[in-house]
Amino acid sequence: MSEGARGWCRRDLLRRGTLLVGGAVVGAGATEAWRRTQRLPLGGGPASATVGNSNQDVGSGALTAVWSVATERPLVALTFDDGPAPQWTPMVLDTLAQHQVPATFFLVGTQVRKHADVVRGRLAEHEVGNHSWAHHDLAQRDAAEAYDDLSRSHDAIADVTGTPPRLIRPPYGHLGGAVLHAAVRLDCRLVLWSLQMVEGQYPNDPVGHARRIVGDVRPGTILLGHDVGRRNRLVALNGLPDMISGLRDRGFTFVTVSTLLRAGVSPASTG
Repeated sequence: MSEGARGWCRRDLLRRGTLLVGGAVVGAGATEAWRRTQRLPLGGGPASATVGNSNQDVGSGALTAVWSVATERPLVALTFDDGPAPQWTPMVLDTLAQHQVPATFFLVGTQVRKHADVVRGRLAEHEVGNHSWAHHDLAQRDAAEAYDDLSRSHDAIADVTGTPPRLIRPPYGHLGGAVLHAAVRLDCRLVLWSLQMVEGQYPNDPVGHARRIVGDVRPGTILLGHDVGRRNRLVALNGLPDMISGLRDRGFTFVTVSTLLRAGVSPASTG
């Protein structure tokens, strides 16, 4: 190889090396600039299920979220949200007592404090869960705020009912990271639902609404209703006796959510 060719090769290698190094520097600079534009949530924010870098108080360290239960047994859990309130909760409790049906009530802390007499002494056959302090969207709160909210409601429910809630249902079913972190700190299970009452589709037709729900229930269903709210929800509550009868005719047994979660354990008969 000639001297000129050898010189050209050296110059070419040096030039290529310079381009590679320069490209790496430019690439690293662009990556760092991109990283600076990202506004990631801080630890403990609404999206984060962790807080900071120190040791975290996370109870048992594990969390279960449930929408329904996989079982072949004809079991259904009836749940009511947002109460208690003097307008509708007593009617629901009266209906359940008349038909000997247990249910799970996800209570709001402020409602419990305001209307303690509505439920005091009437929940022995039922189960209580935590539905937040004031029904705000906890998925928009940071970890500390979500924990304070659910902890405050937890204490109110325990004080009034005598039973600390072991289940949490966040308002609107919104599962932000802060909600997850608060639930695990309180050693509670997260419970949502697999079927919801659809009162708006059956105005002034409680029988039709009950028929629809009876047809949609499957073994292991967690059914969502409300004992507080807009008047159109009374369609479901007025049709509750037909709903209960229809499901029993299909062979279903009503259980609390916790009994449903223990689906391998035979529940007490309610039929």
